[in-house]
Amino acid sequence: MPGKILVLGGTGPAGICLLRELLFRDHDVIAFARNPSKIPDDLTSNPKLEVVKGELTDRELLADAVSRSSAVLSLLGPNSLLHTDPAVYYNFYVLLFGLMREHQVRRIFAMSSLSVWQPGDHFSLIRWLLVALVFVVAHYGWRTARAIARVFEEHAGGLDWTVYRIGGIPGGSDEESWRADREDYETYEGTIGAPGWSSRQRRAALARWLVDAVEDGKQEWVRKMPAVTALAGRAKLR
Repeated sequence: MPGKILVLGGTGPAGICLLRELLFRDHDVIAFARNPSKIPDDLTSNPKLEVVKGELTDRELLADAVSRSSAVLSLLGPNSLLHTDPAVYYNFYVLLFGLMREHQVRRIFAMSSLSVWQPGDHFSLIRWLLVALVFVVAHYGWRTARAIARVFEEHAGGLDWTVYRIGGIPGGSDEESWRADREDYETYEGTIGAPGWSSRQRRAALARWLVDAVEDGKQEWVRKMPAVTALAGRAKLR
């Protein structure tokens, strides 16, 4: 694939797993990050990784990063531990969409959560309990997840977007944990509560799915919001 892969939210554990997976598979990567010091030295020393320090409001820095990219992978929000105004992410994505159109970058995968309902979702008691818990104890995370889904529905016209909805994502981001966990259970993608859906997936396995997705395009999920989890009832890949 020509151009670099732009990673947003690459300093958290899931983001670090994503950087590891992209570099392992020989991609050129731009990590746009507010706190680059959180990225381990064994990654920043890789010549295929370019780290750009910037805030979500830094239009010029973001424009330069987008202009040199072929696709965007985002793990931004929701963070249940921070009381971040959901409008921060909503406004950022509006800015990003405009820059993507300006520089003719069409493909983006962005993270949301089980708090977002979609047509075709089935009733799941586990999902209902998890969302109720998040609504009560991490309300900003609940609001952020829904704001991210809404901004794609309202402002991402003309782009090939996919919002992937995740549940719990346990697992470490150090190299040993990433190598072990990327071979975790096969991945389910589809509606919530359907056969094969589960409520969790290890971070490294999610990273593996994201890089698979950016490599093959996942055209079946363009302008859709699939749940992405470990495939229930199946053996591990290894």
